[in-house]
Amino acid sequence: MSTDLAWFKSSYSGNEGGECIEVAETPGVIHVRDSKDKSGPQLAFDPAAWKAFVDFAATAEA
Repeated sequence: MSTDLAWFKSSYSGNEGGECIEVAETPGVIHVRDSKDKSGPQLAFDPAAWKAFVDFAATAEA
């Protein structure tokens, strides 16, 4: 399934490796995985829950 998804990394991710996640959107589900373990486990979020997380993370960073 993960090979059929269009995965992308955050614009905050560097090219030197390290800790990073990748995200793929499908209708009704946001998929999240570890960029270093592409065949490993994935998390799936409802779009509203993902938006709430991203909004919270953005305010926590500020």
